[in-house]
Amino acid sequence: MASTTEQTAANPTATDQAATDQAAPEPNSADTRTAAPPRAGGKSWQVTPAQLVVTAVIAVLLVATVVFGYLYRSARSDIDDAAAAAAADKHAEEVALNYAVGASTIDFHDTKSWLTRLEAGTTAQLAAKFDTTAPQLDQVLLPLQWTSTATPLSAAVLSESGGIYHVNAYLTVTSTNAQTPAGAQSTVTYALTLDRNNDWKITDVGGPQNMLPKR
Repeated sequence: MASTTEQTAANPTATDQAATDQAAPEPNSADTRTAAPPRAGGKSWQVTPAQLVVTAVIAVLLVATVVFGYLYRSARSDIDDAAAAAAADKHAEEVALNYAVGASTIDFHDTKSWLTRLEAGTTAQLAAKFDTTAPQLDQVLLPLQWTSTATPLSAAVLSESGGIYHVNAYLTVTSTNAQTPAGAQSTVTYALTLDRNNDWKITDVGGPQNMLPKR
């Protein structure tokens, strides 16, 4: 026994180590857990209902902006087209009315000036027709000693297709002649055809012959 005691005293390290091992509690697995390292690349995001609402509102506003822009451009284009069409109609009416006034202003002393007015603003083909009929017109105007002046009333575009305008011009014509030296007044309608594609040239004239009485 003495021998064993002496050995233990001589070797305290083994005994102390055993006591230490018995006294030391086993590590708790919960204590040994550590936080998982963050994933490489950054933070994780969580979308809230409020963020969804804001995103939806922005999307709706963007769509509304695009739609409004399209509708505005379309409406603007329609307005511009309507304004251009109205301006063209007005110009056609002015051309027709001015021509009708010139064609209705006649003095038998100067039929050449009247013929010039008849041909003004017309196509070459129509002017050639007036040249052909000029001698016949002189045979009517000179014996009747015809004079007339015209007051414009109005003009109206009846139709338009492909730049071809059909226009009526309305005038009040005051005339004197050998049959009615005191003068007479009548309303005359000119039916004209104008070509916008040919610098608004007049391609056809109808109606003014009704103003002239038969001999």
